[in-house]
Amino acid sequence: MKALVYGGPGIKEWKEVPNPKIMQPGDAIVKVDTTTICGTDLHILKGDVPAVTVGRILGHEAVGTITELGSSVQSLKVGDRVIVSCIKSCGHCANCKAGLYSHCLGEEGASGMGWILGHLIDGTQAEFVRVPYAENSLHKMPAGVTDEEGVLLSDIFPTGFEIGVQSGYVKPGDTVAVVGAGPVGLAAIATAGLYGAARIIAIDLDENRLIKSKEFGATDYVLASAADWKSQVMAMTDGAGVDVAIEAVGTPATFTMSTEIVRPGGHVANVGVHGKPVELHVENLWIHNVTISMGLVNTNTTPMLLKLIAQKKLPAAKMVTHHFTFDKFLDAYDTFSRAAETKALKVVIQG
Repeated sequence: MKALVYGGPGIKEWKEVPNPKIMQPGDAIVKVDTTTICGTDLHILKGDVPAVTVGRILGHEAVGTITELGSSVQSLKVGDRVIVSCIKSCGHCANCKAGLYSHCLGEEGASGMGWILGHLIDGTQAEFVRVPYAENSLHKMPAGVTDEEGVLLSDIFPTGFEIGVQSGYVKPGDTVAVVGAGPVGLAAIATAGLYGAARIIAIDLDENRLIKSKEFGATDYVLASAADWKSQVMAMTDGAGVDVAIEAVGTPATFTMSTEIVRPGGHVANVGVHGKPVELHVENLWIHNVTISMGLVNTNTTPMLLKLIAQKKLPAAKMVTHHFTFDKFLDAYDTFSRAAETKALKVVIQG
């Protein structure tokens, strides 16, 4: 088969590799029909995730068809169309029983690490992928959900919702600012309304993404390059600051921005993947009773979000801006990496 293989920082190649095989009784082999590229993949290619070794097949998002199953898998069958979760879940350990799939203690990849696909084991940017703990790490695709919608449930919609909206404790009537209107930020914007946010402010350097944010539920937007960006946000909150600031980029500057616009008693929910240390001004924040959260998605809300997308309650399909075939994988990466020029949100690659 062919796959997108990591060759070290800045190096990737679409090339021939051996097909995956069943290694454990709970495994599934999935023929990848649709996959995509995540901002985390770009972080890997920058060298920000040193645990990813040379030769690793990248990718942790996919929709596909089961072609083979391990001997212990009972609830799935060959031919089922499934969403591949970006997080493993053995379903049996203490963390999985508590819903903390992001730190599944199953030994596949590494005990205590839920994100293993395209990280510690070969991932989904390939014609076939081996998925461990298949019964808990795959979700059957219901009728009426397209591949484009389904692949967004592998990672970005659960991430934006769980680590942004839920961890930020968004509640009815809140004013929420989302710093970064990329795919995960837009997913947070789209799902903040589920918890009753009254006002949702998108903040980004890319005016195209800000305009697009209105289609996902943003009520207002602010161009981050404006000299008075902070004053604009504060003016929308009568000078108090936002109830919840969701950081969805992963840079020191955007994290600091988020801490500067949150009101006393508010929450900063960090969703972005950081590759560099961040300066935290505790000397200013402590007296404001600010709560800061961060984390890796658990994907324990995926079944609920899947129901909402099946009923077209969330604008998932609008997230996909570009389509490619597998033989154009490198072109897809180029388009996604130049999103400001190409106006890309999510690129979909199909076999």
